[in-house]
Amino acid sequence: MDLSLSTETVGDRTVVRVGGEIDVYTAPKLREQLVELVNDGSFHLVVDMEGVDFLDSTGLGVLVGGLKRVRAHEGSLRLVCNQERILKIFRITGLTKVFPIHTTVEEAVQATD
Repeated sequence: MDLSLSTETVGDRTVVRVGGEIDVYTAPKLREQLVELVNDGSFHLVVDMEGVDFLDSTGLGVLVGGLKRVRAHEGSLRLVCNQERILKIFRITGLTKVFPIHTTVEEAVQATD
């Protein structure tokens, strides 16, 4: 399985739609996208993970790295996910305390920091 990425701007947020698997092979592609967005001045990101079929520790590391990058610019990184198997990974690792996780892109975009 491959990783698909697309971005769109919604208000002052940049939404990154992710599809497929985020693993040791595909995570660098997501990392590259997040770094590029921050370098281009997008500091408020919403990562839509509704199309994600699999997430491993490398993928989690990329998301944490992205969060650190945007926070260095007083930004935010919000996740959109309501798939139980993916949410379980965030709960087990304690990352639900680190990332704001929303059920829809609209909810994440409208959330205040």
